[in-house]
Amino acid sequence: MLSFLFQGNRKSVLARAVFLIAAIAFVDWRSTNELPLGFLYLLPMLLVGRVLAPWQIAVFAGLCTYLTEAFDAFVWSFATGMPRDVLYFAAFFSVGLFVCESNRNRQIVMRHLHAIEQERDSRRDAEEQLKILVESSPAAILTADSEGRVLMANEAAHRMLGRMPGSLAGRSLHQYFPALSNICRREPDRPLFRAVMRTRGQRDDGEVFLADICFSTYHTNAGPRLAAMVLDTSEELRSQEESSLQQLLAGSRIAVGAVSHEIRNVCGAIALVHQNLLRSGLLTDNQDFEALGSLVLALERIADVDLRQSSARTAEVDLAAVLDDFRIVIGPSLREEEIEGSWEIAPELPLVWADRPCLMQVLLNLATNSIRALDGRENKAVRVAARAEGHRVVVEFTDNAGGVPHPEQLFRPFQQSAESTGLGLYLSRAFMRSFGGELRYQPVADGACFVLELTAVPAPEKSL
Repeated sequence: MLSFLFQGNRKSVLARAVFLIAAIAFVDWRSTNELPLGFLYLLPMLLVGRVLAPWQIAVFAGLCTYLTEAFDAFVWSFATGMPRDVLYFAAFFSVGLFVCESNRNRQIVMRHLHAIEQERDSRRDAEEQLKILVESSPAAILTADSEGRVLMANEAAHRMLGRMPGSLAGRSLHQYFPALSNICRREPDRPLFRAVMRTRGQRDDGEVFLADICFSTYHTNAGPRLAAMVLDTSEELRSQEESSLQQLLAGSRIAVGAVSHEIRNVCGAIALVHQNLLRSGLLTDNQDFEALGSLVLALERIADVDLRQSSARTAEVDLAAVLDDFRIVIGPSLREEEIEGSWEIAPELPLVWADRPCLMQVLLNLATNSIRALDGRENKAVRVAARAEGHRVVVEFTDNAGGVPHPEQLFRPFQQSAESTGLGLYLSRAFMRSFGGELRYQPVADGACFVLELTAVPAPEKSL
């Protein structure tokens, strides 16, 4: 009923308290002596206890004690008045201090409650965002208990495993991913796992697919848990194998072309000798001589097979992205061999016409040759630079391995001095030429530079 007295700011509450003290003192002064009104000062003490500090409350308690003693009907003496005033002061101060502490505790509780509400709202927002993230993720996300039973699975997981939405909960995760059967166990002291694995999965209809699984284990009061994020990489595997097959066929086609060329040269020489001996008539009826002629004709037919070297997979390629991937691939090898690598890639390189896997193979072949040539040297370094020159894009691969002693033999197949088949640079140049590019050698001081030239894709004309 009197709650309105406690409402408002500090000044208004103090003004009400002072007014009440003055009013009670005036009424106590004007009333008869038989009616003590000192107890009424407890009301303003309740007010000041809400807004003042303890020492300020003590001042108001002293004031109320003085007014009570001044207007009551009791004669003051030290023996009786002092204990009475102490009791007055203790009552007033205790009431004010009680309200002060209650108000302070109330403020603490309110701040704590506000913090809890903020944390609740933040947690609710985080849960909603996490739920949206999990449900909208293209990757399959699952959690399972120590028995391998699925606790939660998003929509992508149901699509991947061929299940109806919401039907995976409670089913065994090991049925779909047997490799996870030993990951989550009941032992409380079992270490936590955070790893990535590639394994085979099985859909609900029995179809097998290749999966990359990022998983981790964690402990809860209900036991260990497993969280897994699964990606179906079957399409990636198919594309990778098809690309490897096409690259193998292209390399084999070029290698067979080189062999055919050599066979044609040998067959030409043998055929010339065969014709000369045939005209001489010395071996006219010799069956071995006739068999040799038939063999030469058969080898010529084999060598004359048309082996098309053009690439059917030429397309627009982002050269900057290819060079970034190339840097990622050879970076560990350069660090292991203590080779300093420098990259000077011009910004905003245009797209080029190329076969991306073949272009990457050419770059890797050049890097392998340079790393091999730099073995045993000091201050080893390679440099990759790329820039646009008109309608061409030039990539330079340079090392400081001392250069090539016989550059005229670099791109010939089946070199005797080569460490392997002698086809690496021959195939690299053939790959480049298959999509309209070129590979050439350029001598530099204390090193070798191989230059790749690619045709730039014309920039689209801007419409007005």
